[in-house]
Amino acid sequence: MTTLVYLIPVALFLGALGLSSFLWALRSGQYEDLDGAAERILIDPDDGPEALRSK
Repeated sequence: MTTLVYLIPVALFLGALGLSSFLWALRSGQYEDLDGAAERILIDPDDGPEALRSK
């Protein structure tokens, strides 16, 4: 029973830490461009943006 005295505040602290990290990520724009990273892997940096227009 005494372990619950320690575990409950630790769990609440970790939950609040996770929630605050998620809210910080939302406010800083981490989730704004979800498709950009997926498309950026397909672009060859040597070709530049002109190569995409010609295809």
